[in-house]
Amino acid sequence: MVKSHLYEPFEIAVSEPMDECPRPIHSHSFFELIYVVSGTGKHFVNESGLEYAPGNLFLIGPDDTHHFDIQEQTTLLFVRFNESYIGSSKVQERSRQSIAYILKNANHQPGCLLRYEGDQIVAKSIMEAVMREHEERSFYHQELLLQFIDTVLMLIVRNITTLLPEKVNENTAEKALEILQYVQTNIASPEKIRAKAISRQFGISEHYLGRYFKKQTNETLQEYIIHYKLRMVKSRLLHSNMRMNEIADGLGFTDKSHLNRLFKKHNGVSPAQYRKQQQMLLPKS
Repeated sequence: MVKSHLYEPFEIAVSEPMDECPRPIHSHSFFELIYVVSGTGKHFVNESGLEYAPGNLFLIGPDDTHHFDIQEQTTLLFVRFNESYIGSSKVQERSRQSIAYILKNANHQPGCLLRYEGDQIVAKSIMEAVMREHEERSFYHQELLLQFIDTVLMLIVRNITTLLPEKVNENTAEKALEILQYVQTNIASPEKIRAKAISRQFGISEHYLGRYFKKQTNETLQEYIIHYKLRMVKSRLLHSNMRMNEIADGLGFTDKSHLNRLFKKHNGVSPAQYRKQQQMLLPKS
């Protein structure tokens, strides 16, 4: 598999309109933001795919694998940066620490990063400005690009934070973060995220694991697994046409009925009703 490298703190690139992905599945040694300027299709991250559309924003981390399955001719904006860029960011120290923490510890999944409609509008304006400055290269364009990128990163931090337990922050113990990452990565494999398997993986007694996880995250391990799965269900309902049995299989539910019962218990409506309600809220084309 091809692995790309970046030798500058950051890099901007805009693709030509594409009818097919020019690169097969590949990975990077850096972070990559991908903004969909136009087109539709499927974006696969770590072998899991969801549909994309104009205005979607994706984050690819170091060692993530990804590729695109293009349906309608697609144009993409790429913002690539490495850890040295985060360290030299002009935002305040506290914000810089938050950016570094979130980007390193968030599990990178397919699907648009932006969960707030207002953030989607702001990101669209910023990304259009990034493309304009990159193309025109007028006075101070480099300084403006840095400001734009920092703002987008803060939007991403705000949206990714919604997927982490409320108590988790840059002060959380490293082992707890590793457990969160492990659970997210193996969320579709029930046998790997049982307490016994996690205890063995991290060298923590099964009896102590529950108390340790609760202390670090303010959630029990089982609560976190359920909440994370249900967030992934919502993402697939919103950003794909996957059937309920496909979603259930892909996220390790016993069957479609198990998914329906659990989703309705926590959200008050069935997955099908939730998808229909959200589609009704979308602007008419």
